[in-house]
Amino acid sequence: MSNYNWNRRDFIKGIGATTATISLSSCAISGDRSAKGLTEEALAVKPVVKSSDLEKPDLVVGYVPVNDCAPFAIAWKKGFFRKYGLNVKLNREASWATSRDGIIFGRLDASPVVSGAVTNARIGAEGARHAPLCAAMTIHRHGNAMTMNKAMWDFGLRPWYEYQQQYGDGALEAFGKDFRAYFKKQPVENKVWAVVLSSAIYEYFVRYISAAAGVDPLKEFRIIIVPPPQMVTNVRIGAMQAYMVAEPWNTRAITGNEGIGFTFAQGKEVWLGHPDRLLGVMESFIVNYPKTYRSLVKAMIEACQYCSKPENRQEVAELITDRSFTGARPKNKNAPITKFTAPAILGAYNYGGFDGKDRTIKAADTTIFYDIPDNLPKEPNEHSTFMWRSRSLWLMTQAARWGQIKEFPKNAEELAEQGWRADLYREIAAEMGIECPKDDYKVELPEVFIDKKGFDPSDPVRYLNSFAIRANAPTRFFMS
Repeated sequence: MSNYNWNRRDFIKGIGATTATISLSSCAISGDRSAKGLTEEALAVKPVVKSSDLEKPDLVVGYVPVNDCAPFAIAWKKGFFRKYGLNVKLNREASWATSRDGIIFGRLDASPVVSGAVTNARIGAEGARHAPLCAAMTIHRHGNAMTMNKAMWDFGLRPWYEYQQQYGDGALEAFGKDFRAYFKKQPVENKVWAVVLSSAIYEYFVRYISAAAGVDPLKEFRIIIVPPPQMVTNVRIGAMQAYMVAEPWNTRAITGNEGIGFTFAQGKEVWLGHPDRLLGVMESFIVNYPKTYRSLVKAMIEACQYCSKPENRQEVAELITDRSFTGARPKNKNAPITKFTAPAILGAYNYGGFDGKDRTIKAADTTIFYDIPDNLPKEPNEHSTFMWRSRSLWLMTQAARWGQIKEFPKNAEELAEQGWRADLYREIAAEMGIECPKDDYKVELPEVFIDKKGFDPSDPVRYLNSFAIRANAPTRFFMS
C-alpha cells in the first residue's frame, strides 16, 4: 500500500498534535445534545402495535449530525416510533465510526451506517472489527458532495458540470489534466482529502473519479478520516484541501457561508442513484427481537416516506437545524434558518465559487428518501429504501480495488445475502402494503456512472480487473 494512505494518527502527526487537538476538540459533538422526550405530535399518535407485544420496546438508536438524520428526526417528532410500539432514545453520535461501533459493541441497538460498513465489517476490512452487521433498508440516496478549497479554485479547478459543459466527452481528460497539474505544484502536506470513514462510498468516489480522470489516487494525494462537523474547520486551518461528506457540510463551505471552498461535484454525478446510508443492526438483534425489528423498519420507512414528500421538505429542513440534530443554523439572525440545510433537502443546490456567479441548480434528486425521481433509471416497484444486493457487490469490488481487502471475496454473494437483508425488507414492506422489486440483483447501466462504465453483478471480478488504476496493479484478482 502506498504511503499516501494516511490514517488519522498520521494526519495528526502531519499537521502538529497541538494544533489538531485544539481544532478538533473545539468542534466536538456531545451525546447529551440528543433529542429527548416526546413531542406533542408524537403523544397524539395512537399506537398500532402494543409495546407489551414487542420483545424489546425500549431502544437506543444513533444518528450523525448530517442531513440524513432527517428520517430519525421525523420518526421522533411525528411519532412513527410510538406508532409501532417503540420507545426510542435517540443518541447523537460524534462520527460514522462511533455510529458503526456503537452497534457492534452494544451501546446502540440500531444506527445509520455508511453503505460499505456492513460487508466490510463481515469481512473485517480496513481495520474494522469483524462483526455480523446487517441492514434491511437504505436511509437515503444522494445528498452528499465533494468540496475543494479556494486554492484549488484559484488554480483553475471548477465544478464538474462546468467541465462537462465546456469539454463534453473530453471532460474527464480535461479535469484530470487540471487535477494532476494542481497536485504537482503542491508540497506533500497540501495533498490531503478527507472522508468520513474508509467504508464510506465517499472514499470510493474520491478515488473513482480521480482514477477515471487518469490520476492515480494512491500516488497523487492522501485520504484521511475526519468526522463531518470537523470538515470545514480543518480546511480553514489548512489541515486538508478537499473533502467529501453529506450535507449540510458542503453548503457551509461556499462563498456567502464560510467561504473556504466550493462544491466540485455531488455524489450523484459520480454514480446516479447510489445508496448512501443504511439502517444498521447486529444480526443477533434481528434473531432475538424479530417483532421489534419489524416495528423499527416500519417506523423508518414511514419516516422516509414523509421526508420524501415535496410538501414536507421545508419542515424537514427546519427540524434538522435544531441543535439536537445538525445544529446547522446561520449566525446571522436575518438569514433563513434553513440556509445550510435547505439546498440539499429542497433541491436548489448552490455549488458556490469565487467569481460572483450563481451556480444554483434545481433538481428533484438532490437527496432521495423514498420516491425515486423520473430522471433515474428504476425497476418496477422500486423505491429508494429498497436495497439491491448487487450494490453490495459493487462496494466490495471497490474495497478490493483500493486494497481494503486483499482480494474480491470468494463468498461475495453469501456476504451480500447475510448483510443486505432484501428478503426481510420485502416481508416487512408487504405487511405495510408496499410492493418491491422481485429481484435482488440488477445491472447498473453505463450512463449512471461518471466514466460510462456499467456494472454487471454476474461477473464482478471481470469488472474489477477492467480497471487499470488500482491497488497493487498489475496484480489481477481471481475468484476460485
